Amino acid sequence: MKKVYYLLSLLILPFLSGAQDIHWSQFNDNPLFQNPGNAGNFNGDVRFVGNYRDQWRRVTVPFSTINATVDAKLLKHKALSGGLMLFHDAVGDGKFRTTEVQANISYLLKLSSDSVHTLRSGINLGMNHRQLVFNNFYFDNQYDGIQFNPGLPTGEFLTSDKKTNFSIGVGAVYRYHRDKRFNFSAGVGLFNLNKPNQGFYNDVIRRDIRVNIFGEGLFKVHFDWDILPTISLSVQGKKGEGAKGIGLYRENIIGARAKYTLVNRLGEYRALYGGLFYRNRDAAYISVGMDYQSLFVGISYDINFSKLVPASNARGGIEFAVRYILNRFKPKKIIHRICPDYI
Repeated sequence: MKKVYYLLSLLILPFLSGAQDIHWSQFNDNPLFQNPGNAGNFNGDVRFVGNYRDQWRRVTVPFSTINATVDAKLLKHKALSGGLMLFHDAVGDGKFRTTEVQANISYLLKLSSDSVHTLRSGINLGMNHRQLVFNNFYFDNQYDGIQFNPGLPTGEFLTSDKKTNFSIGVGAVYRYHRDKRFNFSAGVGLFNLNKPNQGFYNDVIRRDIRVNIFGEGLFKVHFDWDILPTISLSVQGKKGEGAKGIGLYRENIIGARAKYTLVNRLGEYRALYGGLFYRNRDAAYISVGMDYQSLFVGISYDINFSKLVPASNARGGIEFAVRYILNRFKPKKIIHRICPDYI
């Protein structure tokens, strides 16, 4: 079994040993992954979001991640909201797959009577399933002395190729909304609070607690122009047993998008976005997008400048985001009618 452990350490343990969560470039367009308090934090009735990320295609077998979420207001007074998130991730030669389903519930607390100041608290419950395809691995027993023969037995007894665990998280989001062109939000989220075990064998490999802090805003700068600054700070894991709160995995992103409104009148709405972001010690990336009525489509591309540049040739990952907000038709409730005088 030593050969198996050695092989897995080369191919997949970089992802298991740190038990690190996935990350996104367009994090503001993946609200439930960012914070469970974001469930229902939008203008409308139902929100659908889809995300796709493909990276390191230049370096090795590409890492592909797909995410889909839906959230909605659950009660007529819109204080309680819920959402579901599903993501699937596949990496490496062994097709190391992660599938996770998360349920999110949030509650809206109005801090002022005019709803300018609000606070949404949320809870996140997730089921995580991970699986390997052992048949994709090669072993020295399959070398017949002349060449590699995949038909030969591996000589290894692989007892477990899958693992399922459950996680819990909490979060809160504060929002200041003066009007549609002057508002900002900030939030804190804590994920994997129960530190579930992800080890395939007898070893205990914990999924570390992830802390996410974010802030974003929208501010008018001209008649048709707005600026959307944003920042996201994520910390996961610790440096050794004796370290106190020192982040081993840190992802700090800062940047901004500009928004140009093409038309917003008589029920027509279209706008364009363009932005530049920086991820510490890893990459810079550009982001463009467009609003068309209730539909948003965005695309970003990472330009890698980390120590992986000799292999990546500065190519990082491409990412797509799609969002659609459904607004149900609400007819006016007319309690009584006043008959005109001429009847």
